[in-house]
Amino acid sequence: MLEQLKKYWAKVSEHPFLKHLFIIVCVLLVLGVATHLLLLLGTRHSAHRTVPDLTGIPLEEALGEARRQGLEIIVNDSLYVPAYDGGVVLDQLPEKGVGVKPGRTVYVTINSYRQKMVTVPYVAGRSLRQAKNMLEVAGLGIEQIVYRPDLATNYVLEEYADGKRISEKSRVQLEAGSGVTLYVGESGSVSTLVPKTVGLHLQQAKSRLWELGLNIGKISFDEGINLLNQREARVYLQTPSAGSRARLGAKVDLKLTLDAAKVTAQSAAADKKSCAASTLKRPIRWPVFVWTVWPTVPSKRSRSSTTGFSRTKRQRKTNFSNNAHVR
Repeated sequence: MLEQLKKYWAKVSEHPFLKHLFIIVCVLLVLGVATHLLLLLGTRHSAHRTVPDLTGIPLEEALGEARRQGLEIIVNDSLYVPAYDGGVVLDQLPEKGVGVKPGRTVYVTINSYRQKMVTVPYVAGRSLRQAKNMLEVAGLGIEQIVYRPDLATNYVLEEYADGKRISEKSRVQLEAGSGVTLYVGESGSVSTLVPKTVGLHLQQAKSRLWELGLNIGKISFDEGINLLNQREARVYLQTPSAGSRARLGAKVDLKLTLDAAKVTAQSAAADKKSCAASTLKRPIRWPVFVWTVWPTVPSKRSRSSTTGFSRTKRQRKTNFSNNAHVR
């Protein structure tokens, strides 16, 4: 066998092109086999771990369970949910039951030990829009907008937080996400157009309503929405509907869902209803008829007859005068 290989090699060596081609093919085969073996060693196709359920347990226990499964844990976010103790795992990615390779990182969200405290900014003396923007930048919201008679509409008169009036020197702190009460001026009985909030997340819908002087009414969530996925829910129904008019300070009820198809359908229906309402409210413009009296211009025939009659009359007068002079 070995002698036959030597004979074949001797024959191949007589042709330099075939010799080099054979060497290249052998090198490529060796490299391919080596790469395949290295990938098998690196990816470890036969080795896998099942991600355990880490939610609802303290972070220390979650770390111990992950080590036993050959996994790592990284805390990538934190929320404050009063119903859970501080440090409890609220969410994880990948979810429980997923098969992964050893050493895979599991990202978890834990419950904060306490809510972040922020200083309430002084917004009295500003427009409602400016006050709303300042509060949102500080991490706060509006609990209620109360209108009072005043010369300037949508002008913030007073600001209260936790029942205390806020002044320029106040240093009151509230939990992030809390709301303040604003007393705003209103000149007479003023109404506003209800904006469309269908398709918006809850915080976006609140911001749009506050900006127009409307309060947040009842907030309802579909089944399956909890404190963890609440941020992803969007409004699919609002009362009063978009395009209608409401008194300043009126409340708007919102319903939210995670169903994208429901949001799309309700958004199209809201647009159609708003368009129909605007068409009905559009004033009817009746056509105006203008009667114009043009001055009558006599025709050439009438002018010529009139001129001829005048000449005949003048000629008769002249003839009568000459006859009288002769007599």
